[in-house]
Amino acid sequence: IINTMDKINNLTDITNIKLTSARKSILEIMINSNKPLSYEDMKDLISMDKATFYRNITIFEEENIISSFESNDKKRYFEIKKTQHSHFICSSCSKIECIHEKLDFHLPEYKIENIIIKGICKICLNTK
Repeated sequence: IINTMDKINNLTDITNIKLTSARKSILEIMINSNKPLSYEDMKDLISMDKATFYRNITIFEEENIISSFESNDKKRYFEIKKTQHSHFICSSCSKIECIHEKLDFHLPEYKIENIIIKGICKICLNTK
C-alpha cells in the first residue's frame, strides 16, 4: 500500500517543484479526497491565505499535477490528475460527481480534455 507521502513524492518527483509545507498540505488533502475540492472546501484544513493557495494551485496546474473546472456556483474545483474522466454537476443541489464511465465523445480536429455534464442528480430527482 502506497501512503500519502509516497503519492506526493510520486507526483512531485517528475517536476521541478520544491515541496514546501504549504504545497504538501494542499496535495495531501487532494490525494485523500474522492471528489473535486474548492478553496472553500479546503481553507479550514490548511494554514495559508487565499493568495498563497492559488499561487500554489497555479504551479500544480502548470506542472500537470492537478486539473480544475468551474461549477454552477462560480467556484473553481481542483483534483489530482489521474485517469481522464468527466464530471456531473447537479443543477438543483450543485453536487459534483466524478463519472468514470467512458463517454465516447469526440470532435474532429479537437482534443477533448474534460466533459462537464449538467442535469438533476438521482437524489434531487427522487425528492421532487
